[in-house]
Amino acid sequence: MSIVDFFATGEHKRNLGHFAGLVKIAQIDGEVSEGEEKLLKRTARRLNISDEEYKAVLKDPKNYAINPPIGYDASIERLYRLTQMIYADDSASLEEVNVMKKAATALGIPLDNVDKVCSEAVHLVMNDNDLEDFTAAIKKVNTI
Repeated sequence: MSIVDFFATGEHKRNLGHFAGLVKIAQIDGEVSEGEEKLLKRTARRLNISDEEYKAVLKDPKNYAINPPIGYDASIERLYRLTQMIYADDSASLEEVNVMKKAATALGIPLDNVDKVCSEAVHLVMNDNDLEDFTAAIKKVNTI
């Protein structure tokens, strides 16, 4: 265990788990495209993930649990980032969408709404909606 793991905050662990989810989606087709890599690097910087952590997660993302963020809006933002990763290489596979559905459930989306929410998320990202519009639309679809 590295010193970073020992002193990691709850928020940082959630960030690592989220980043690992993105990596899993990027790697699902066997390779990480240029667009996916660009999004991963940008997300790692935004989440304060060190170069060492970045490399470790890329090597074995299964070592990091997806921990839901605190708050509904933060969960929707994570769903937005996951959906962006699916389309970072301009294509989506059934496996990627299935991983996204599992991640959405881990983020607190009720099982009854997962298909509907993920379908809307994909539609919104395909149409280049920003995070604000994405959040508003997902809240309308995910009636709890």
